[in-house]
Parts: sequence; C-alpha cells; structure tokens
Amino acid sequence: MNKPHPSRGLAFALAALPLAVQAQGETTAAADDVASQTLNPLVVTAALAPRTADESLASVTVIDQQALRRQDPRDITDILRAQPGVDISSSGAFGKNASVYLRGTGSESTPLMIDGIRLRSATTGSPAWQFLDPRMFERVEVVRGPRGSLYGADAVGGVVQLFTPEGEGEPTPSVTLGGGSFDTRRGSASLSGSGGGTRYHVAASRLESDGYEIVDGQGDKGYDNTTGLVRLSHTFASGAELGLLGLSARGNTEFVGGDTDYAQRVAGVYGELPVTDAWRSRLTLSEARDESDNHDDFGDSVIDTRTRTARWENTLDLGPHQLVAGAEYARDDVSGTTAYVEDSRDNLAVFGQALLDFSPFSVQAGLRHDDNEAFGEEVTGSLALGYALDEIHTLRASYGTAFRAPTFNELYFPNFGNPDLEAEHSESIELGLRGQLGRGFWDLALYRTEIDDMIANTLRNGRFAPFNVDRARIRGVEIATGADVNDWTLRAALTYADPEDRETGKRLVRRASRSLRFDADRALGDWTLGGSWIAQGHRYNDAANDERLPGFGILNLRAGWGFAPGWSARLTLENVFDKEYVTTYDSFNDYAYRDAGRAAFLSVSFGG
Repeated sequence: MNKPHPSRGLAFALAALPLAVQAQGETTAAADDVASQTLNPLVVTAALAPRTADESLASVTVIDQQALRRQDPRDITDILRAQPGVDISSSGAFGKNASVYLRGTGSESTPLMIDGIRLRSATTGSPAWQFLDPRMFERVEVVRGPRGSLYGADAVGGVVQLFTPEGEGEPTPSVTLGGGSFDTRRGSASLSGSGGGTRYHVAASRLESDGYEIVDGQGDKGYDNTTGLVRLSHTFASGAELGLLGLSARGNTEFVGGDTDYAQRVAGVYGELPVTDAWRSRLTLSEARDESDNHDDFGDSVIDTRTRTARWENTLDLGPHQLVAGAEYARDDVSGTTAYVEDSRDNLAVFGQALLDFSPFSVQAGLRHDDNEAFGEEVTGSLALGYALDEIHTLRASYGTAFRAPTFNELYFPNFGNPDLEAEHSESIELGLRGQLGRGFWDLALYRTEIDDMIANTLRNGRFAPFNVDRARIRGVEIATGADVNDWTLRAALTYADPEDRETGKRLVRRASRSLRFDADRALGDWTLGGSWIAQGHRYNDAANDERLPGFGILNLRAGWGFAPGWSARLTLENVFDKEYVTTYDSFNDYAYRDAGRAAFLSVSFGG
C-alpha cells in the first residue's frame, strides 16, 4: 500500500470545503445562525470566561457532543489525534501508555482539565489520557499556545479541557451496548435532567477487551475500564449556585512484561455567589488522584499521587470589559513503595486578567505569580491583541510566557532525581487570522516558541540524571477549516511543526512535523454516514534522530441508523486498509509497539 501524501490530502480537503460553503445560498438565515454557533462556538478555557472562538484571541479547537457521538472513540487520544497542533504517540491501543504533544511540547507541558479540575500524575508529570472514556464527556476544548498566566505550571504548549454533561430538561435515560474486534465488549448508561433549579447527570460505563499482539511474539495484551460519573448542581433564587463533581475510572491494563491496576479519580465541590450585579465570586475545592499497582518482571510496586486544590476566582463586569482575579493553593502528595526524599510539596499562586473590548479592537492581558515549595517563585504573563478587520475576519497577535515544573521523579526519585533542578521556561509569539462566513470558517496561525533550561536525562560527572541542559525552538503553521451545509459536516486541519533541539539541531523525539486530518459526515434521513482520514509524516524515536519511524495514513469509516423512535445503531470501521504503524519504539529491547490494525465495532443505543 502506498503511503498517503499529506499535501494531496490537503488539496482534496480544502477544495471540498469552498464548494460546500458556496451552497449556503440555499439555506435559511435561521439555519445559518445554528451553524454559526457550531462553527464559532463559545470557549471558556482560553480566557476563564465565555468567549466565541474569534473573541478568544487564541487558537482553539472545540470537539462537540455530536462529533464525539458520531466518531464514538474508545479513548480521548483517538479523537485528539492530528487535530490542529496535536500529536500523539503511544505504546499501542486499548489502555496503553500515551503521550499528547501540543505544539511540539512534551506531554508534561499539556495540562488536562476536567470541568476545571486538573488531573495528572505528580511523579511523571503527565495525565493518563488512555484511561478516560469519551462517553463520559460532551465537549472537548483544545487551546493552543501558552496559558501559564491562567493555569500556572506546565501550560507551555496549551491546555486540553474535558467537560461533563450538566443535565437539562425532563429526566432522560440512555443505554448503549456493543462490541467488536479483539473480543471487545462495551456498555454505558446515564440519566440526565433538571427541575426546580437542580441539574443532574449520572453515568457509568464498562469496557473489556482481550486486546491484540502489540509486540510480535508477546501475546495479546488486554484492557478493562469501569468508569462512574456524578455531576449535580443547584441554582438558588438569589443566583447563587452550589455544585459537585465526582469521576472515577479504574481497571487493569496489560503490557509487555506485566500489568497495572490503575485508578483515576477527580472530585470537587464549588460555590458561586453574585456579590453584586457586576461581581461574581466562585470558590472550588477539589482533589485529583492517580493511582497504580504495578506487577512486572522487576516485582510489584505501588505509586499513588494526590493533588488537592483550593481555587478562588472573581469576575467583575465593567460595561464591555471584564476583569478576572483570584488565588490558588495546591498540594501534591506521593505515597507507595518508592521512598522519595520528599513526598509532598505545595504551591501558592495569585493571578489576574483583563479582557478589554474597544470594538473593533480588543485586548487580553494576564499575569500570575507562583510560589512553589520545591523550585521557588515563577512569574508568567500574557498579552493578546485582536482587531476585527470586517464582519468576517479577525486578526490576532499574542505573546506569552510559561514554565514546566520538575516532576517528583525528576527531583526526588531514589538514585536518579536531581533536587537542584530549575523549572523550564518558555516564551511564545503567535500571529493568527480567523474568518467566519455563513456556514463556513477558516483559521490560520503561525507561532514560535523558545524553551530554555529544558530538562533532559543525561550523563554528567559520571551520573545519569535529569539536568537543565537543553534549549528548544518550536515553530509552526496550523490551518483549520470547516463547513456545515446541506446535511454535510466537514472539517479539515493541516499542521506543520519544526520542534528542534537547539543544542544538537535535531528534531525532538516522537514528534511528527506534518499531519493532516479530514472529517466528513452526512445526514441522510434516519442515517448518518461519515469518515476520518488521518495522515502523519515520519518521526524519530531518539534524540540523535537515528531511529526513524515511518509516516502513515489511516482511514476510519462510520455509519449510524435511527431504526426506531429512541433507538439507534452505530457501526465504526477503524483503520480500514489495515495499515501497520508505530509511534513508539523500545530501543533497549529492540521492538516496536504496533497500533491496532483493522477493527470493527457495533453498538445499539436507546435514549439520549
């Protein structure tokens, strides 16, 4: 099979979209309004306040509930792969280790938020993306570019936030059962609704799979996941609101040489009070846990990390302008079988942001101060300028700083950690242009990021350990476009990135420099038909760029059928041409971690 060429795919995708937009003259103004809300959606992650995509003055991608349901991914990385500025590497499918690279930065430099609560491992610095069931969420926001002034440590490449359903209207039950390739069984159920000022959503899901042979000769590696979600809120007559969130995902994943019992948990309570007509104050108390019980060739080990956070936000409306100010206290704790020199640290931060509207000119400016027990004080800031050239085009320019905090492993792991590490520091600039016309949109972004004091594992003075040794320069171009017209939903994204280690001139490991994603879906009465084509260029598995992993192209197809009132069926065919591809290679043991081959999954749903 010939490898697809991203530039040919781009020509097809971008040629199709203008033809679709041209057909908008046959639609009504009301339909255009609905499409505009989809193509220029409200985003809250970029500015801590609701803004449409063009008003956010940021490069954003929103994956809504319809896209999640149509594509029905098994985990979050399936839907993120090759989105603008996003790259994924993994040690196989079905619950195997995965890394998300946002604008060429490391997985430790991309915070993951769930309804405003950050989830990660304090020891590795990365979240366990592979253990999150997409069926628990109704929306994904990907904000590209530094957000250190809003979210503190590690928001170097950007932020990904997942949103759970709030519940609305009459009680609505939903049940889905299905299965498919690799002896996979999957089911989920939920109940949502609202009444008397109270909104609720409860859900549960279960996935079991025998898996497949990730490494030749090593046998199938299975996976199971059980997830539960509760979200509840009540709005009082005064406008005050109280709410809570609880999410737990736990199960077992097998890998070459062993298996892991894991648990990912998020819990939070919040209260929001309208102090005056123009001032709202919100306090959130939360806890996030990453727990693992590992069994491998080296024995058994337990690693549990917990982050407890108190965050106070205040929003002040001043006519067309808005001010956001607050404080945050967070404490990380590590426990288990590994004896760390230090097993806890805390961080205290204050932050503020001004959102100024001098239409057609707008300004966003933010500043944050962090005081961390382990690595000292850090100040980050951001400035974004926007100008509405006309009713269609918005020009934006921004500058931001950020930092990545050293992890517990890098600081304190026995016989490895370096307690003298400093945080990585970055500076980024971006220029972007967004256009919105009727039922179509396009967005172009050019950016450059400089990272100093990069942390790398290297041999120094006879000791192999993490040191602040490297500098990196990442520059790139992102093009995103889409149209909703005549029962078609079309999206296309092209990314070019140049993530370079400035000390060696080599590309940073496991990052592809080119990627293309094209999604197309069409409604045909009771049917929906669609597909996704993803193409990525080669990447290197090592810092010296000697181990080259070839590029690949995969095609996924899908179909949905509403065969009776309240009932529907969905069929997905993944990797239709059975393309074998690898994004991670084990140099020490000399084997590649293959991703899944051709697979088919069928599900039947009632309600929802």
